[in-house]
Amino acid sequence: MTSLDDIVEGFELLGDWEQRYQYLIELGEQLPLMPEALKTDDNKVKGCMSQVWISAYGDQEDNSLIHFHGDCDTSLIKGVLALLIQLVSGKTAREIDALDLDEVFRRLRLYEHLSPNRHVGVYAIVELMKQQARQIRSGNREAA
Repeated sequence: MTSLDDIVEGFELLGDWEQRYQYLIELGEQLPLMPEALKTDDNKVKGCMSQVWISAYGDQEDNSLIHFHGDCDTSLIKGVLALLIQLVSGKTAREIDALDLDEVFRRLRLYEHLSPNRHVGVYAIVELMKQQARQIRSGNREAA
């Protein structure tokens, strides 16, 4: 679990957008492989130009905590996905639901560097993450 403050601090050390862009790509490359069986229509993000899948699952030791598998076919959005997974994994459904994506965009200065279409896609990713977390909390999704 990584806090937004930690992520912002790391981004500020990088300096210019080119370094941040490269860092996002590297984050995406480090994202653990998502099992192919989880790349279903239910886990596919609608409204994103890229092919993106996200799948929430409960923590084996503390079922109130949620983690995510994810994958994407474009390097930049895969990096943003990896960053989002870092930000919300290991949190409760309520904490995930409270994520303020506008704050994330503002503090990381992503508004300035991602196209409007990419913004829509990232919002769709976060909305699916929140939906899946709520389903786990309510028992309408397999938690493990």
